[in-house]
Amino acid sequence: MGAPSALPLLLLFACCWAPGGANLSQDGYWQEQNLELGTLAPLNEAISSRVWSSPDMLASQDSQPWTSDETVVAGGTVVLKCQVKDHEDSSLQWSNPAQQTLYFGEKRALRDNRIQLVKSTPHELSISISNVALADEGEYTCSIFTMPVRTAKSLVTVLGIPQKPVISGYKSSLREKDTTTLSCQSSGSKPAAQLTWRKGDQELHGESTRIQEDPNGKTFTVSSSVTFQVTREDDGADIVCSVNHESLKGADRSTAQRIEVLYTPTAKIRPDPPHPREGQKLLLHCEGRGNPVPQQYVWEKEGSVPPLKMAQESALIFPFLNKSDSGTYGCTATSNMGSYKAYYTLNVNDPSPVPSSSSTYHAIIGGIVAFIVFLLLILLIFLGHYLIRHKGTYLTHEAKGSDDAPDADTAIINAEGGQSGGDDKKEYFI
Repeated sequence: MGAPSALPLLLLFACCWAPGGANLSQDGYWQEQNLELGTLAPLNEAISSRVWSSPDMLASQDSQPWTSDETVVAGGTVVLKCQVKDHEDSSLQWSNPAQQTLYFGEKRALRDNRIQLVKSTPHELSISISNVALADEGEYTCSIFTMPVRTAKSLVTVLGIPQKPVISGYKSSLREKDTTTLSCQSSGSKPAAQLTWRKGDQELHGESTRIQEDPNGKTFTVSSSVTFQVTREDDGADIVCSVNHESLKGADRSTAQRIEVLYTPTAKIRPDPPHPREGQKLLLHCEGRGNPVPQQYVWEKEGSVPPLKMAQESALIFPFLNKSDSGTYGCTATSNMGSYKAYYTLNVNDPSPVPSSSSTYHAIIGGIVAFIVFLLLILLIFLGHYLIRHKGTYLTHEAKGSDDAPDADTAIINAEGGQSGGDDKKEYFI
């Protein structure tokens, strides 16, 4: 029999030699563990404890490079960044999914002008890839050549941009109340895009988007259909198919199909002037609407045979209205989709009085005279106000010589005789 192996004895010694157990510190020295004397740790725990506590292993963690996954739209530019804390005097390297070296430090290894150096330091290596294609998708590897070689992976996802959608199924004009189906298709999206429908501002609920892988095995073709009934309001409307995809970043990518709807005409009669009077000229306009537009208009008056007018013009003209023109008039607008008849009741009012030029002239003169009289009244008011504010004096005949006369008769005689004695008697008028 051979000599017994020394490994179990060494492990037993390592676990039981120091009271309470021991372990290596980061500085390489043993530290006490809370292990009772004589307790044996499992073999794998003893080995792992020794390995992870090793100063060499702690240093290797700082030498591990790290990167990040990137997503880029086809045709865009992606930047790959690799960083390391402790380079251990070694250079970083980038490799493509085919394990071809792109850059080793600052040195280019692959002749591809799309790949350029962004930054090269002992702690970082960053490169850019422009005009990214779907074939560039995959895992890129950042390596540092220490002992052992350490690597980090960066997954580059390339988004395929969907092509502008194509609408099919519309061939010719539709008739009112017809049902139609339109289809929409878009290729080149990755991942698969989604399609939506709308009519003007109104959303249309189409079928769920169907997905089919393209022959290149990377992109997808999506399609959808919508079925709806048309009305006359849909004539000239745009049916829009839009593609939604993350590569578009909110930009609109859609296609519109304008539809034409044929429908029977409608009409209404509009008088000009709106309130006709006897003696005036009157035009009755028959305003027809339809697709196609009405090509023939027939005017009739109830109780009158034959029709008043049959022509392409839509207006009925009355050069000089009479009371006898009153009545109900009908206009029939006709197209190859059908006809429509509108009615209007005409009531001829009495002629309105026309003001003469002489009466207008008299009205102007009267206004001017009234204005002058108003100014004179204002002037008299100011003059009276002025006189009231000033005092006036005068002598009456009775006052002359009244002081010397014994009675009124004598005073009058004296006044007539011109006698003046004493002071004049004053009488104030306020």
